[in-house]
Amino acid sequence: TGISAADRCTTIHTMLDPNTRPEDLARPGHIFPLRYREGGVLKRAGHTEATVDLARMAGLYPAGVLCEIVRPDGDMARVPDLIEFCREHDLLMVTIADLIRYRRQNEKLVRRIAEARIPTDWGDFTCYVYESLLDGEQHVALVRGAVQGEENVLVRVHSECLTGDVFGSLRCDCGVQLDGALRTIAEDGLGVLVYLRGHEGRGIGIGHKIRAYSLQDEGADTVDANLQLGLPVDNREYGIGSQILVDLGITTMRLMTNNPAKYGGLEGFGLEIVERVPVQSAPNPENIRYLRTKRERMGHLLDGLDDVR
Repeated sequence: TGISAADRCTTIHTMLDPNTRPEDLARPGHIFPLRYREGGVLKRAGHTEATVDLARMAGLYPAGVLCEIVRPDGDMARVPDLIEFCREHDLLMVTIADLIRYRRQNEKLVRRIAEARIPTDWGDFTCYVYESLLDGEQHVALVRGAVQGEENVLVRVHSECLTGDVFGSLRCDCGVQLDGALRTIAEDGLGVLVYLRGHEGRGIGIGHKIRAYSLQDEGADTVDANLQLGLPVDNREYGIGSQILVDLGITTMRLMTNNPAKYGGLEGFGLEIVERVPVQSAPNPENIRYLRTKRERMGHLLDGLDDVR
């Protein structure tokens, strides 16, 4: 564990040897071990996970060495500096975002674990339950008709909302959108509603969501409330939803959404969105500010909000 490059190289080789034991290494030293989080960059978008994922994708032993590049002034190099460094030394550059995108498009991250007929107020659906191989979260797909191999299937990808979907909260329009989507799919006779768990409060969880509600009661809008809590405005990922649709045999779809951001989250994986179908909303005095914020600050395509006080 000496300071020279040769000593550090010896230490690295020793650490990578499966037969090495803790007593074989002197501590403290100049090589610092880091632990990979299972699931890699799809679980934690960190440099450690990216290093191991890259080695695995190359068919190599799942370990690697991290070395941070510094600028001549001693500061850590940023992306523009790294681009120039790669150009100067004829190196290729891969970002963590590249690895995430590649893995999401080339690995199966869900498995189907159950299915049954579900009679509803809008007719019979087949319920499929999927389990994420990353975190064990279980998601649901309600399917109307034989969608396998059909073109331009009506699809709604709905984010879990306990307060709106279950309790009928008037602070949002989630419950109304859920009911409206199921009704529309039933009337169409062919379609899929994917219900993504873990999306409560745009991905911040029920506890933070209720804290955000408290801040909204004090005057913050839905965007600023999240920011005041030190949380992302929207922390949802739709890759799991895409893989569920692929497993169901969907290739082209008419996507029921008012949120253009879902396009980027769902396209890829061999899926094509051929049409956006507006989703019914329900403005009321309790949620009108929330809906206007979604339209004005988050780009949601919402009409009929100007007549509600």
